[in-house]
Amino acid sequence: MGLAITYIIIAIYSIALVLIFFYSLAQLNLLINYLGYKRRNEEAPKFNLLDPKEIPFVTIQLPIYNEEYVMERLLDNIAKIEYPKSKLEIQVLDDSTDDSVAETARRVQELQETGLDIQHIRRENRKGFKAGALKEGLEIAKGDFIAIFDADFLPETDWLKKTVPYFKDEEIGVVQTRWGHINRDYSTLTRIQAFALDAHFTLEQVGRNSKGHFINFNGTAGIWRKQCIFDAGNWEGDTLTEDLDLSYRAQLKNWKFKYLEDVETPAELPVVISAARSQQFRWNKGGAENFRKTVWSVITAKNIPFKTKFHGVMHLLNSSMFLCVFTVALLSIPMLYIKNTYGHLSWVFEVTSFFILSTIILFVCYWFTYKSIQGSSFDNFVDYIKLFFTFFSVALGFSLHNTVAVLEGHLGKRSEFVRTPKFNINNLTDSWKGNKYLTKKLSPNMILEFALMLYFLFGMYSAIPLNDYGLFPFHLMLFLGFGFVFFKSLTSKA
Repeated sequence: MGLAITYIIIAIYSIALVLIFFYSLAQLNLLINYLGYKRRNEEAPKFNLLDPKEIPFVTIQLPIYNEEYVMERLLDNIAKIEYPKSKLEIQVLDDSTDDSVAETARRVQELQETGLDIQHIRRENRKGFKAGALKEGLEIAKGDFIAIFDADFLPETDWLKKTVPYFKDEEIGVVQTRWGHINRDYSTLTRIQAFALDAHFTLEQVGRNSKGHFINFNGTAGIWRKQCIFDAGNWEGDTLTEDLDLSYRAQLKNWKFKYLEDVETPAELPVVISAARSQQFRWNKGGAENFRKTVWSVITAKNIPFKTKFHGVMHLLNSSMFLCVFTVALLSIPMLYIKNTYGHLSWVFEVTSFFILSTIILFVCYWFTYKSIQGSSFDNFVDYIKLFFTFFSVALGFSLHNTVAVLEGHLGKRSEFVRTPKFNINNLTDSWKGNKYLTKKLSPNMILEFALMLYFLFGMYSAIPLNDYGLFPFHLMLFLGFGFVFFKSLTSKA
């Protein structure tokens, strides 16, 4: 290996590590914000929903596409929402192309006969995908406030009573609630997803919102002021995460967002890795697309302070961290050989301590979010340690898949909105096998993921002749992570 190539590898590796370190510092700052906010009690002005004059009209939008397995559960649950019927309408925004359309129409008609104002709205095409459906529904929505739920969400009956009152403050454009997980303990895959989402919905959302930094409406389990949607430019379908896009445009227009950590909205997690893949791809590519679309507006905005700009940029770069992680992983084996070939460059490897420090920071941050939901007993801490390193390994295993998504987003490659299949999985005995929406195709990334599993096995072996075990734990987690993703992908075909 030439000295020039060696220096290039060291430079790229070091830059990626430093970027990961900055990300972990941003997370640590959010933890400080989170812990400070938990000690505060705030009283906000609220609508009095006991006074008929103060009860605003609400529209609930249910954007759906081929949801045969969960439609009945969704509609039955939404029909139980407690709110004056004269001030509530429900729009079933149905873009489905399968047999579920007829069943949905039948169930909507039954609910109409009970006196519920519920409409089954169909479109001629899926232009704009979910954003397009929401936009078309908004044109005829009667409500001043628009609550949105994806098909796998099951809000409690008093959900509107807990969220609508905050709109008494006319500066608030969105109220977002925390996602819960009805099938958290179904499998290792669901536990990992719940772990990552819990960190976002506690540490990140509270940490940002408590200091007035930008947060995002999460696409579901939240409610918008209709005026805010129009003022921000309405829904746009030019990114895969239309929720993040509209959220930033609204906040750049000085609208406030209110996040309610204590209001949980239960939902179903993907139970098959192909479904998790499609969801991860959409979220990570959409994040990169929004960075490309919005970051300059955030940096040049005159109405927001520097710290809000910093957290906004880091937020938009969240998904791009997978690119940094994958780069560090890929170059770690050449770096191992560089260290043992060029003794005079050994000082460079002190930069590796950035990665260890970043891991420790994230370990501490995620513990505080984990214990806020699961409790802080010793047994829970032991469970947390196991779950953290399992999560870490599988996140590394997803790094190739998510890096491809991020690169496509940054390079402006357009792709279709691929929905996440729903399963109606409520307990450990329910099965996903036979779900007709599961993709039968193997991901082309799987071949590379198998090769990477072998590559990091070689990395572990390399520690033996070099007598250098510093990167052995990292390579072990990478080997297990890519192995998990590969074999789960291989065996999860319907």
